[in-house]
Amino acid sequence: MKGFSTRAIHAATRAPAVDQQPNAVPIYQSVTFSSQNSDELADVLNARRPGYAYSRIDNPTSAALAQAVAELEGAKAGFAFATGMAAIHATFLSLLRAGDRIVATHVMYGSTRSLLTRVLGGLGIRTEFVDPSDLAAVERALAGSATRVLYVETVSNPTIVVSDVAALADLAHRHGATLVVDNTFASPYLCRPVELGADLVVESGTKYLSGHSDVMAGIVCGSPALIEKVRAIATDTGASLAPLAAFLVLRGLPTLALRMERHSASASALADWLERQPGVDRVYHPALASHPQHETARRQLAAGGGMFALELAGGRGAGRAFIDALTVPERTASLGSIHTIVAHPASTTHRQLKEAELVEAGVVPGLLRFSIGLEDVEDLRLDFEQALESARSVSASRRVAIGAAATP
Repeated sequence: MKGFSTRAIHAATRAPAVDQQPNAVPIYQSVTFSSQNSDELADVLNARRPGYAYSRIDNPTSAALAQAVAELEGAKAGFAFATGMAAIHATFLSLLRAGDRIVATHVMYGSTRSLLTRVLGGLGIRTEFVDPSDLAAVERALAGSATRVLYVETVSNPTIVVSDVAALADLAHRHGATLVVDNTFASPYLCRPVELGADLVVESGTKYLSGHSDVMAGIVCGSPALIEKVRAIATDTGASLAPLAAFLVLRGLPTLALRMERHSASASALADWLERQPGVDRVYHPALASHPQHETARRQLAAGGGMFALELAGGRGAGRAFIDALTVPERTASLGSIHTIVAHPASTTHRQLKEAELVEAGVVPGLLRFSIGLEDVEDLRLDFEQALESARSVSASRRVAIGAAATP
């Protein structure tokens, strides 16, 4: 090779030989991977031998993330996507065809419900929503008509309903359905649905797995046969995870246990304190004895988790006043971060839902969702205390106004 450009191209893309094992997974920032000959390339592209050819199909860094999460979930295989919603979408498409039926939890992330009703519904896939904590109702729904998929969230978004995964797996399999579980609120540190009988588990790597609000990703884990079907959908739809994004999620996994313990301890302490405050109608956290599925949570979760919800007595006005008065948390719509995040689900995470759908999902006007971060818990408690004062002031002003209007 004599030409300058030819030499420059080859010199700049020649990977160095590394005899030692790196302590972090390398970022394979390459779209293509060259084979030794045409037969090898054909074999790789047709899955007749392991390897890489094109990063939309698979990438070593993304594959390392998928395998790492699968190992933590207790699954045999996994595949990584650009976002959690891409992972859920591909999972459903790998299992369902026009005319098929899903039975799904009536309390779930707003975008997932929109995917089921609007996107998949438009393709002729029907969804029946049911309370996952009512096992008799779930069985009636499964028995009522042929069902391909039972879909639940380990801990529901936003009302913190805890699904009994083992019992639901038994019901699903008795009726010939595949159990798909979104484990995002719990993470594999708190719960491993595959070990409880789930067929496929979905994680949003954007949340607790990465833990720093700086990357988006999604991972599906399960048996090799089911993951191969998910992979085929990913190849054709293209929601591939970038290698840098995969690296950022991998960076978060070694500290997942430490972070989840801190998230859980702080959330439990704050939920317990909030439950005793005037102006708070109800607090939903699995560690509270008042939680409807407290016993299920004790059996199934390693700790209560970092998420809780509360209902304020003053409705939407009190909720707005509470959020606007906060100084420590972030006002945004994600979760699972180092930052505490407080959201009003009806106007943020579940904004796509109609009023009747919000009511069915238990998303009342005064419901607030909390993702407790890694800040000092006393700083959060003091901030919540002054925010509650603001919320109570709004409620008191509203009562005075109503009383004045009622006076003849």
